[in-house]
Amino acid sequence: MSISVLFVCLGNICRSPLAEAALRAEAERAGVVIEVDSAGTGDWHVGSPPDKRAQAVALRHGIDISGYRGRQVTADDFRQFDHVLALDSENLRNLRKLRPADGKAELRLLMDMVPGREGSGVTDPYFGDDAGFDITWDDVTRAAKAIVEYWL
Repeated sequence: MSISVLFVCLGNICRSPLAEAALRAEAERAGVVIEVDSAGTGDWHVGSPPDKRAQAVALRHGIDISGYRGRQVTADDFRQFDHVLALDSENLRNLRKLRPADGKAELRLLMDMVPGREGSGVTDPYFGDDAGFDITWDDVTRAAKAIVEYWL
């Protein structure tokens, strides 16, 4: 069974690229096939690489995300992906507004996949220090493991 997952945060340079990287790594470790991508609800960072701090935390875990590029979520994403996972409730609300009538993707919060974290978001580390990116990495890694265990 193969699934497709799109992670969505605000700008697609911190949380959602880290979630994408974590799920790619977990799927590879588990030997499962999964289509995964990330996007932002905003357009400020379209074409930009992930934040340097996001790149650094991923690299500390053996993953190079320097080639990722920010993009904005599109109506086609709701048709292409099985699951669109928002990194926080504000982005989930925005995604519900953006979803076209023929969109097939299931919308939910990423942390809904982690027992005991249902309804919570992944804190945006952008305006904080490097430690915030470590917390984000821990959250998205836990969620990636839960996704692989639950859906695959």
